[in-house]
Amino acid sequence: MTETFDPRGLAARLHSLRQAGRQEETGTFALPADLHQAMEAQNFLADGISSNAWKVTVSPEGQAVTAPLHPYAEAASGASIPWYPGIKFETEIAVRLGKDLPIRTGTAYSRADVVEAISAAYLGAELLVSAVRESGSVSFLLFTSDRLGNSGYVLGPKLDKSLVDTAGGTPLKVTHAGRTIYDGPAQHPKGDVLTWLVDYANDGLRPGTSLKAGALITTGTLSGAIELPEPGEIDILFGDARLSFPVSKA
Repeated sequence: MTETFDPRGLAARLHSLRQAGRQEETGTFALPADLHQAMEAQNFLADGISSNAWKVTVSPEGQAVTAPLHPYAEAASGASIPWYPGIKFETEIAVRLGKDLPIRTGTAYSRADVVEAISAAYLGAELLVSAVRESGSVSFLLFTSDRLGNSGYVLGPKLDKSLVDTAGGTPLKVTHAGRTIYDGPAQHPKGDVLTWLVDYANDGLRPGTSLKAGALITTGTLSGAIELPEPGEIDILFGDARLSFPVSKA
């Protein structure tokens, strides 16, 4: 007999594991059967998060998905993100929407439409640690329930908006606890930092409340995901822009 999926129960378990800094294998969880169930669980897990800051990516099947960024902090306000065993770091570009991108039923949004809706771009850093030991490699739906592994985001300085077109190849150097962990050209998995945002804008199944003016969306890694073996200061130099903040023991 198939067990009835309990999104609230899954969210409670993911929350308690995150609070304890623990991970469990995919096979120990009751898995969501589809994206609707995964997002139900994510919504319970995200209850009380009100940052209006989001990450966007796509599933292995090409379905665009989002999750809220939490804890969210701005470097100018003295940001500090908690360190947990297994935590990973990504350099990213975030964009702020200056106008709504409502769900369309006719002509799809072009990349130029999305660029036109962006009011500002920023250098940012995402921290990742999932309560699921394999992250999304076994069940992407379970990983989606776990807020796509997000465990913090730091928004850095404003960038020239044109960098959404030219980010790839920009010199990027990252140090952690005084050790260089990335030194090379910025590279997005899709080449274009806006690919997943354009995909999400054109997703007719997304909530009607999504992609409203004022929302901040981070667009995917420029440095790959790099594990941080210990707490320590992160320092990012992206072109001429710099972002520094501590990752401190929780």
